[in-house]
Amino acid sequence: LIPEEESVILLTSENYIKRTLLADYRRQNRGGKGKRGMTTKDQDIIDQLIPASTHDWLLFFTNKGRVYRLKGYEIPEYGRTAKGLPVVNLLKLDEGETIQTIINVQQDSSNHSYLFFTTRLGMVKRTSVTEFANIRQNGLKALNLKDEDELINVFLTDGAADVIIGTKFGYSVRFNETAVRSMSRGATGVRGVNLRDGDQVVGAGVITEADEVLVITEKGYGKRTLASEYPTKGRGGKGIKTANITDKNGPLAGLMTVTGEEDLMIITNTGVIIRTSVANISQTGRSTLGVKVMRLDQNAQIVTFTTVAPDAKDDEEEVE
Repeated sequence: LIPEEESVILLTSENYIKRTLLADYRRQNRGGKGKRGMTTKDQDIIDQLIPASTHDWLLFFTNKGRVYRLKGYEIPEYGRTAKGLPVVNLLKLDEGETIQTIINVQQDSSNHSYLFFTTRLGMVKRTSVTEFANIRQNGLKALNLKDEDELINVFLTDGAADVIIGTKFGYSVRFNETAVRSMSRGATGVRGVNLRDGDQVVGAGVITEADEVLVITEKGYGKRTLASEYPTKGRGGKGIKTANITDKNGPLAGLMTVTGEEDLMIITNTGVIIRTSVANISQTGRSTLGVKVMRLDQNAQIVTFTTVAPDAKDDEEEVE
């Protein structure tokens, strides 16, 4: 009896969460300033944005490697500028435990048989989806983390996919997931990328030859690069250059794979969101700088971005 609606789940760094309708965001041209997506208190920023239907299962993975589960409609709906609800009101988190990654387990994902985990310090793990079929209200252990490491990304795979991992300093490594044997929920995992001093993982995803690799830097520059420019090698390497990092464009805020037909929603640490078409972002080589994707206010920087289905109704390309 719950109506199926396309929504966006917003989570802040202070772990406030809300659900809002996807239609509340109008698409804008590349380089627009965006509009406020959530009222946040001082030093609180929008940290994650997940497209989801009200009928989708959402898995909540925490900084301590635990997993919780909710239906989309169980997250309360608020208006575009509302602050939202503390996530501890919905999930029984331990003290000091925060939601680090949310994955949308869609109803049609039965052909995906594994969850692939990536940590900040470059560890990876592959675990069967069936191990997460029954999750108690107080959560389950999803993976064993080493000291000072944290989970940053989880995605669904079919068991034979190529995976790409990107780092803050602009390097990436691509390997086949079969290089990572399937492990139990409590396992630690194996090394996916050998990080340089001070570097850390900022994004990971499944990659096919039909995809493009999208990177966006903290200072608002972005680009798309053909997947063919990223050769498949063994896991655990130092990686190849995926972007030319300079003082002008800043370190990478994230890396993801796209087809070029999606819309992109980009969030800054000041709570501003812009929605634009991925096709507006230029396609260039691996070691280039990229183009300006978003004009940023002074001291603002991009903290996260995600793709959503294009809005066919909105042809006005409104710029604010």
